[in-house]
Amino acid sequence: MRKFGLIGYPLTHSFSQKYFTEKFLREGISGAVYENFPLPAIAALPDVLRDAELCGLNVTIPYKQEVMPFLHVADAVVTEIGACNCIRIRDGRLYGYNTDVVGFERSVIRKLRPWHDQALILGTGGAAKAVEYVMKKLGIRYRHVSRRAGAGGLSYEQVDAALLSHYTLIINTTPLGMSPKVDACPQLPYGALTSRHYLYDLIYNPTRTLFLQKGEESGATVENGQEMLIIQAEESWRIWNAEGQGVAQASR
Repeated sequence: MRKFGLIGYPLTHSFSQKYFTEKFLREGISGAVYENFPLPAIAALPDVLRDAELCGLNVTIPYKQEVMPFLHVADAVVTEIGACNCIRIRDGRLYGYNTDVVGFERSVIRKLRPWHDQALILGTGGAAKAVEYVMKKLGIRYRHVSRRAGAGGLSYEQVDAALLSHYTLIINTTPLGMSPKVDACPQLPYGALTSRHYLYDLIYNPTRTLFLQKGEESGATVENGQEMLIIQAEESWRIWNAEGQGVAQASR
């Protein structure tokens, strides 16, 4: 039996187990199973890794950065951004990748317009680092927004209507609004949004977060993280099954 799974905490919001279980049935993939591994602390990861049948892991909140010291090898993207969300296990060695980058880029570009040339990235975690990487690649200037300003970033209190007139792409990488706390959203002056704005939320449950609902009310273009997740899942499957899969740079 080949085993795959997801580590994070909590995992009540995850779609990965359902997606891969249905994929295995739909595509007639036998001898494979996908499990959830809710870890209260990353220190519990070695217990999961003792399973000799384990071939690959996805990594979600809050461990995309904390998992880095456990990798034997990291590819160039993981090394640059310092976040990993996909691990291939081969001969007892952990190879780290980041499929957030692939998933987000392929999804976000569909609705990008020429005037979306400046972005606000809400949050500073592992997913935010992947979004930052894509912004650099696409040539879109960006600033981070978090609870505290610092290192060139903004606090939510500093985001006003004047700022939003220039930053027409807003990407939420925080868990604000994720089920079951669906009545939460980033504190922004939503009344300043227009039809020229594009709000992208990495959250997929619910399909329309309060963040996206407020954007739609102002005529903004919106997108949730569902498509990104599907792209990520398929990219993970490709990585786990690629022959001779290698990585560009060792992490240690």
